This record gives sequence, structure tokens and C-alpha cells, in this order.
Amino acid sequence: MQKTVYEDYKYCIQDTGRLYVGCKYTFRELLEEEEILFKFRLVMRQHIMPEADLEDTLESHLYYLDPESFLVRIYRQMKAKVRVSVLEEKKSGFRKAPGAARKYVTKQFTVEELAGVSPAEKERKGYVIQELSVSKLALAAL
Repeated sequence: MQKTVYEDYKYCIQDTGRLYVGCKYTFRELLEEEEILFKFRLVMRQHIMPEADLEDTLESHLYYLDPESFLVRIYRQMKAKVRVSVLEEKKSGFRKAPGAARKYVTKQFTVEELAGVSPAEKERKGYVIQELSVSKLALAAL
């Protein structure tokens, strides 16, 4: 059996104000990737890794994040936002048509908003976490 790796969601992009990281990275890959800002990797190593496993993906870490966790406060300090695809019914008129089409819609959440949704609700709505973005200015202040 061949293992499929989603390399398309393993990326790091920067603009003048934010750092965007694809969520298919495992924490081991994230910490070893030279293209990712050193300060981001340092925050991950010092604050996030004590509560995560090296083989966890950033996606699964964010998916199951407890809203009462200290990590939510760290992500808030970094002004983190998460891009998520959500499965929604296609609206047609005033009522739902039988066999209405469902499609994925991309939404952006803060980590607090995402953690506030239970994993069962995320499963029911078909959440697919794609990307984590953090503010460079807030990252520098940590």
C-alpha cells in the first residue's frame, strides 16, 4: 500500500505583515524547515512542543485544540488566524431543494473561534484546516 503525502499543503509564504504556513507539516518537519522564520520555529519549540508530539500535524493539533488550553492564549498573542474549508449546503431560493448540492467554502477563523467548536461539530460540518497565519509584528514581540 502506498502512503499519500499532501505536499501541496506543506508551504511557507511571507508578506510584509504575516507568515502563512501550510497545515500538513508535522511538528518535526516544521522545526527542521529552514524556510520558516526562526522566531516562529523558536516559539513552536518552546511553547507548543511541550504539549504536542513531533509526529502530530499542525492540522490535527489545531483541530483538537482545547479552548481552555494555554496554547490558545499563545496563538492569540501571535494574532493567529486559521484558514478552514467548511462543507456547506448550496442555498437555492427560500427552502432547501431535495438533494441540494454541498460544496466547500473557505473561511477564516481565529484560533479561539476554531477551538470553541467541538471536534464532533467540526466532523459534522466537514472542517478541513488548510493554513495557519501569524502576524510577524506580534511574533517579534513574543
